[in-house]
Amino acid sequence: MSQEGLAEKVGISTTHMSHIETGNTKMSLPTFVEIASALEVRTDEILYEDRAESRSASVAYITELLDNCTTQQVRIIEDIVKAAKESLNKNM
Repeated sequence: MSQEGLAEKVGISTTHMSHIETGNTKMSLPTFVEIASALEVRTDEILYEDRAESRSASVAYITELLDNCTTQQVRIIEDIVKAAKESLNKNM
């Protein structure tokens, strides 16, 4: 995505986006969240340079979600994850 396209999608000027990229200005938290959303990435993926930390956070979150599931729900989620992983392997 171009700088202009991203700025437009986020609702800020191209000049402001340029200043953010070069570190010449600070951005607000809502702008940061909007940028991440426009780029279709999670904010932690931007914040953590080490992908292992980001991966660990994702795994912990998934584990937390699964803790509140019934056995049947876990099995269904397992099937969904397996199908998603197979699709990713084919298409990436």
